Amino acid sequence: MAQENANNANRQRAPQQMTNIVNPVAHDPVLIKEGKRYYLFTTGFGVSIMSSYDLTLWDIEPPVFSEPPKWAIAAIPNFRGHIWAPDVLYYQGRYHVFYSCSAFGKNTSAIGHASTKTLDKNSADYGWHDAGLIVQSIPARDSWNAIDANVIVDDEGTPWMNFGSFWDGIKMVRLTPDSLKIAEPQEWYSLIRRKTDDNAVEAPFIYKKGNYYYLFASIDYCCRGLKSDYKVIVGRAEKVTGPYIDQDGVRLDNGGGTVILQGNEAWAGVGHCGVHNIDGKDIFVAHAYVKAENGASKLVIATVEWENDFPKIKMIMNAG
Repeated sequence: MAQENANNANRQRAPQQMTNIVNPVAHDPVLIKEGKRYYLFTTGFGVSIMSSYDLTLWDIEPPVFSEPPKWAIAAIPNFRGHIWAPDVLYYQGRYHVFYSCSAFGKNTSAIGHASTKTLDKNSADYGWHDAGLIVQSIPARDSWNAIDANVIVDDEGTPWMNFGSFWDGIKMVRLTPDSLKIAEPQEWYSLIRRKTDDNAVEAPFIYKKGNYYYLFASIDYCCRGLKSDYKVIVGRAEKVTGPYIDQDGVRLDNGGGTVILQGNEAWAGVGHCGVHNIDGKDIFVAHAYVKAENGASKLVIATVEWENDFPKIKMIMNAG
């Protein structure tokens, strides 16, 4: 059914080397830079982290959590610390990670929040503080699924969380100014809804460029190795809350979405992306299922170019 029925073994694969890893295994990546070092956050036990000086050679960093958060163990039956789909944001002088904990095949899910002053593990200021639960979905109560969080701060300085997988599509909610909780009175929006029986959409990511907010998301299925048919779609809006419109003028909450990246001769499917402005470049990261490696999930890095105010993906590092 939903993407959370992922092949657990595929999501948990780890590189064999600890340093100088080339073409690493990765799932659900997001990227940020502190000083001269890039940091990649991915799905994994405790939230996996890698770092690099050149986006080519990667080192394994300590995870965000050395043991499962206690609140997540209480909220999610049989949760053992395998944390999905982190998002990373530098905001108000700290690095914030928003992470997902979920039961497979259910919308028994929750999104939590942790932060640190620095990502440099050798600094005296390093250390993750877990602020715990932000939003939770419960079967039979909620028609949406609380995974795959992305947080964007709008032009007025307000943080918004967009999230979701399958079920009733991609949602957005306004957060408190410190980004730790849902703001009151609550303000919710529906951003993406497909016109398919399974509503196979997940992994939203909003990026501001010029006059527009761009909503990226992944459609169809990940986590099936060579049978994966994951694709990246996009739409744009003048307001962070939407409505988001694709290149054909169709609203994403009414079945729209321009496909900008999909499977090719090298990989079966590609998706769960992040877009980041680093050193003046718009950098795209995602994972792809590599045909030459029997569908292994590998990191993809690209630069983004813009034509008629819509993104185009130009590959600079190919998976496989």
